[in-house]
Amino acid sequence: MSAQPHPLQRQRIATLHRYEILDTPRERDFDEIVELAAKICETPISVVNMIDEHRQWFKAEIGLGTRETPLPTSICSHVILESDFVEIPDTLQDPRTAENELCLAPEGGLRFYAGYLLKPQNGLPLGTLCVLDHKPRKLTDYQKEALGILARRVMRELDLRLALREHEILRNEMDHRVKNSLQTVASYVRVYTKQFKKGEIDAATVLNSVASKIEAVSALHGALHKSADGKVVPLDDYLEDLVRYIRDSLPERISIDLQTLEAEVTSQVAGAVGIIVSEFVANSVKHGFPDDREGRITIEVRGSGDDMVIRCADNGIGESDDWSGHKDAADRQSRNSGLGTKIVESAASRIGAAISRSSSSEGYVLELTIPAHRRTAISA
Repeated sequence: MSAQPHPLQRQRIATLHRYEILDTPRERDFDEIVELAAKICETPISVVNMIDEHRQWFKAEIGLGTRETPLPTSICSHVILESDFVEIPDTLQDPRTAENELCLAPEGGLRFYAGYLLKPQNGLPLGTLCVLDHKPRKLTDYQKEALGILARRVMRELDLRLALREHEILRNEMDHRVKNSLQTVASYVRVYTKQFKKGEIDAATVLNSVASKIEAVSALHGALHKSADGKVVPLDDYLEDLVRYIRDSLPERISIDLQTLEAEVTSQVAGAVGIIVSEFVANSVKHGFPDDREGRITIEVRGSGDDMVIRCADNGIGESDDWSGHKDAADRQSRNSGLGTKIVESAASRIGAAISRSSSSEGYVLELTIPAHRRTAISA
């Protein structure tokens, strides 16, 4: 009789296809395993098979001379519904195989079967390593143990190849994301250079601004290494790394505090947030705390399921009568029109976020609102 589909068939097939093993050429690594299994178990047939949706496909085989068979004649399609090890001493005496045409064949019929499941960590079987004979029999304890060891070796080989392939994909993805971030930094450097040549900013400002962008990229690279797929990163880890870099470069009279929450965003969103936070801090240091005034900068992340708000605030000079005549007050009040503002608005625009600003006697505040649907929407 034909076997029923696995209870988690859709997930099982997805797992099998993830390994990208189907329809690959024969390989000596697997051929040697089936040869050894046949010798140890003293059987004429041994196979490494994968149970696909509509067929049984052999990665390696000895004694069959074919690469695939239809599922109705597959003994292993029954076995993947069972425990890790299945032994059928006489296939014609077992209801799962008694009507199988390959077992009923008068010459060369498959009368004995023993196999171990090939199971990855999620427990969904891909197929089996099995041995078959043309006569009823049983394996010895030694043969069973050896067959189990060889099955685990097959699975380790499959897992190793999958890990290496996914590592390569992840590395390429991280390289791509970091390259994009460095290109963004390069574009800002060109803008700063033009402003410097025009005499609109000094060299120290240029160097400090470039350094802050590089620190943001460095923090992003660190977050990508912690990411599972190199695309979505933990924003809390990223901001903690970034703030640590920033804190090391701040004057001792200025402190910076971070209040964040667990949330994941794309590397593009994280990079834009890093640029905006870095630009805010640089602007606060330059304009918010004149005459060696002590101060505090806070970065706060709000919202998890809905829109996310990143609030950057300082307690420096704002719209205060006490500072209205100070030479830095004009700079403070013009923060909405400088080069830094254009950079912030450009970064926010790239991720579809909104910017709001406010200034008062309590300091200066910038709020970045990121729509929920943009936080994990992957773009090239």
